[in-house]
Amino acid sequence: MLNRRHIRVKVMQSIYAMHQSNSDDMVREEKFLFQSIENIRNLYLIIISALVEIRNSEEQHIERISKKHLATAEERNPNRKFVNNRVLKLLEENESVMNALEESKVDNWKKNDDYILILLEAIRESEVYNNYMQSNEDSFEEDKRFVHDLFVNVIAPNEKLYEYLEDYKLTWVDDIPLVNTLIAKQLKQIKPEGKPFFVPSLYKDSDDKEFVRNLFRKTVLNEVELAKEFIDKTPNWDTERIAEIDAIILKMAICEFLKFPSIPVKVTINEYLEISKEYSTPKSSIFINGILDNLVKDYQTNNKLIKAGRGLM
Repeated sequence: MLNRRHIRVKVMQSIYAMHQSNSDDMVREEKFLFQSIENIRNLYLIIISALVEIRNSEEQHIERISKKHLATAEERNPNRKFVNNRVLKLLEENESVMNALEESKVDNWKKNDDYILILLEAIRESEVYNNYMQSNEDSFEEDKRFVHDLFVNVIAPNEKLYEYLEDYKLTWVDDIPLVNTLIAKQLKQIKPEGKPFFVPSLYKDSDDKEFVRNLFRKTVLNEVELAKEFIDKTPNWDTERIAEIDAIILKMAICEFLKFPSIPVKVTINEYLEISKEYSTPKSSIFINGILDNLVKDYQTNNKLIKAGRGLM
């Protein structure tokens, strides 16, 4: 589920939070870092379960109006295409999803079903929904295409859903796009048989989890030394004039240069330049790129840059 860039972002945010709170309790901050990462799985489950609850809520609505004393002919015989959608039913019956929901005790929509009703209203008003309901096609592929398009165009961009998730856990603000992208990809690839739909692992492998711990610890424990590496390269800037996020990004990048021999230099530079574009000032990426480029040349000249394996420079 997590990629290395998102791991770097989570570490950067944790170091920034430490600075803002003037905390020197690395054990507590590291625990918070890992907890914020673990919570991404719950975010994934909450969004996936919304699809299940939306279908269930619509089915209950159909059953309720069909039993009205003065139900119309359309209400007695409603179009059940949405509630019979094969992909939505597959998710509802999926063992991996149901077991994960039970294990993590995620039941947000049972306590906040008003948001499901808000989403249902937005769905009924959407062009994606109305085109689907009027279509005469009846296939798994159409059902899959509909659920994917519905998620991408109606559910994921819904402001009320975003506000709810943001209010529920502030650390999710930067995780929501990551999770939505993953779910959209999974919905596009889902199949009626063969490899079943599954809740993905949080980390790609044990190395990624170890990377979180090592990057956080090695940066925090060596902040003074890492800062000295770039302060001399910025004669026109004193420490106070360098943006807080820029300083953290530089320390993390230098930490990777010097203390992570298996990570290619180009990967480190590209990753932190992209992060700076998203999280710092408009000119930060140019400033950071200039510093890192000069440092790499200096390290190479002085044989300070030791990378293991081919193509790592």
